[in-house]
Amino acid sequence: MSEFAVEFKVRDYECDMQGIVNNGVYFNYLEHARHEFLLHKGIDFAELARQKVNLVVVRSELDYKASLTSGDQFVVTVAFEAVSRVRFGFRQQVIRLSDQKVVLEGLIIGTAVNERGRPAIPEAFAAQLAG
Repeated sequence: MSEFAVEFKVRDYECDMQGIVNNGVYFNYLEHARHEFLLHKGIDFAELARQKVNLVVVRSELDYKASLTSGDQFVVTVAFEAVSRVRFGFRQQVIRLSDQKVVLEGLIIGTAVNERGRPAIPEAFAAQLAG
């Protein structure tokens, strides 16, 4: 299972009154990394939506291990895994670069829904994700 990574830097406005990244901001980091992963695999999220194939998150499991603060540089990793015939998963980590500390571990489960709102993962899409 190969891992894909995107590098980030914490911006001041992402921090809360305690001076650490607000827990909800991590969802944005993870989502951006997944979108970049899809592009890396030749999958255009916006083009899928135009084709009436909508990728949706159905479950998020996040384990917060440490905190990021303003100016921290970090990477978000993405690794695809098949879950079922109609669900797929992304194992993700947020790793602070200064000390290689794993700040967050997550599993995001998703599916694709067609124009009728039914789970339907196109075969070509599944092959691109797994390849």
